[in-house]
Amino acid sequence: MAEDYSVHPTAEVSAGAKIGSRTKIWHQAQVREKVRIGSDCIIGKGAYIDASVSIGDKCKVQNYACVYQGVTIGNEVFIGPHATFTNDFYPRANNPGWKIAGTIVEDGASIGANATIVCGIKIGRCAMVGAGSVVTKDVPPHALVYGNPATIHGHVCKCGTRLQQETGPFVCGECAKK
Repeated sequence: MAEDYSVHPTAEVSAGAKIGSRTKIWHQAQVREKVRIGSDCIIGKGAYIDASVSIGDKCKVQNYACVYQGVTIGNEVFIGPHATFTNDFYPRANNPGWKIAGTIVEDGASIGANATIVCGIKIGRCAMVGAGSVVTKDVPPHALVYGNPATIHGHVCKCGTRLQQETGPFVCGECAKK
């Protein structure tokens, strides 16, 4: 069966990685063993996808993002340039007993440029993390968080528009979804 995804000649993709249809892996990206990347994804220049990471369909991992072992990313997730996921609460150069603390990013979430996602948390469905934020605890679905540490500053629609709540349920001014 012919490969129906594209890998730039300078990218490194492990033979043990599973790459979905129509996915594009750009210059100098590195995709390690046992990685699963879904269909219609874009892995940007210099991105690092560590061993055993799972990435859903229609995701964008922008230039120089680092996604370390223990991270599970849902469908239609945006990871901004230079965003970094950690996977160890107490990192040391020599610690043979270290344990991976997993992180989950649910469908439709967006993580801004240069954000740091500390391990062991969940970023909820359609949540948005602002650029440069340091996320240290779970982010609820549709929450807009930013800062260091990141805190909730509102809510966003699936379309990315900030939601306004006068009374009753949130209503999107852009797509009119509740």
